[in-house]
Amino acid sequence: MSTALLVFRREFAGYFATPLAAVFLAVFLAVAAGMTFFMANFFDRGQADLSAFFLWHPWLYLVLMPAIGMRLWAEERRSGTIELLMTLPVQPWQLVFGKWLAAWVFAGLALALTAPLWITVNVLGSPDNGVILASYLGSWLMAGAFLAISACVSALTKNQVLAFIGAVVIGFLFVMAGFDLVLAAVRPWAPDVVVQAIAAMSFIGHFQRITDGVLEAPAIIFFVSLIVFALWLNVQVLDARKAA
Repeated sequence: MSTALLVFRREFAGYFATPLAAVFLAVFLAVAAGMTFFMANFFDRGQADLSAFFLWHPWLYLVLMPAIGMRLWAEERRSGTIELLMTLPVQPWQLVFGKWLAAWVFAGLALALTAPLWITVNVLGSPDNGVILASYLGSWLMAGAFLAISACVSALTKNQVLAFIGAVVIGFLFVMAGFDLVLAAVRPWAPDVVVQAIAAMSFIGHFQRITDGVLEAPAIIFFVSLIVFALWLNVQVLDARKAA
């Protein structure tokens, strides 16, 4: 685990070695605030809570998390440093976990910087802070799932643009899985168990239950399982490349 933490420290410091971190954080905060106050009509709702803020997180992460994750392995492959990493006495899972953890903590930092919104709603009224805390935790878990998918796709190509597009497409499928439009298209030809399985893969469905104040085990297990599975696939990709 100490090796994975070393990888984490290297990757996390790398975000701040260039203006990338500042640009991403500024974009995240600006877009999140814009969606909250303008698109979700925060002031017109007459409610002192952050439901308008969390409403857009799945769509926000659909683009911004792949933007973070696309470089995790694609850049290593493009620069040729992945061959050096493969020769080091380091287990692939340590590299995978360390890189993903750095991206996840960076996403957590972006979320933490939205704390003034939480303070604002407490000044304006008396929100249910337990629900807000659960929503923050659920949002961070969902960000981790998006990043794990992005990292896995990034390991498949040296082109960051392709890694970004691939991660967005896969993430979009998970976001749309629970929509009635998708389920209605599947019901005529698929058995009910398949329809239910597709509905159960919805990021929005699980996240909405958390933002309703129900930090239930199925939603947590879903996101954690997806993270573990995507990271496991990432390790398999690296093992296959190492064997080749």
